[in-house]
Amino acid sequence: MTEMSAAPEVFRQAVAALTSPQPRAEIELSEVGAPKRLAPWAHALAAEANGPAGELATARFVLLHDPEGQEAWDGVLRLVVYLRAELDPEVADDPLLPAVGWSWLTDALENAGALHTALGGTVTLTSSARFGDIAGPSRSHDLELRGSWTPTPSVFGGDDIDVRPHADALHELMASAAGLPPEGVALLGRRPNGAARQD
Repeated sequence: MTEMSAAPEVFRQAVAALTSPQPRAEIELSEVGAPKRLAPWAHALAAEANGPAGELATARFVLLHDPEGQEAWDGVLRLVVYLRAELDPEVADDPLLPAVGWSWLTDALENAGALHTALGGTVTLTSSARFGDIAGPSRSHDLELRGSWTPTPSVFGGDDIDVRPHADALHELMASAAGLPPEGVALLGRRPNGAARQD
């Protein structure tokens, strides 16, 4: 008997829903080891996306399930995201950037219709300087987002929890973090002020 076959049905269904949507071509997903101490059942995915100007966004998505629930969750399932996105030096000092980073997540959940509760997290900005014989730019700037929330059932759908909209939201979050335009929109070049022009 495999570990997944021994898992509760609600967890198996949630894993299937989380992994069923195909992300856009610029986003690569792969299954990775899940943390074992956060909940009795866990499944994790790693994601990577490269933006049109070479921006790199990486993330880990973790699905947790505790049949007994946990007080802070307000439910039996919990989704956790750890995301890091490279920043253009021109925007790294923007005081509104943490709020913008958080809006990537909240907007993605809203746009996908991913019903949830107990949403919380942090956004951290980091700057690094490289010295000596280390490859890479002399300075780099990153945004780190950590967030978690509990998927909730539709008010019209009984007790079943549909995790697929949350998967769609995670894909949209990756696209926003990497600076990818909406699907079907092509970047034609850059304006003199550095802003991308969209078709």
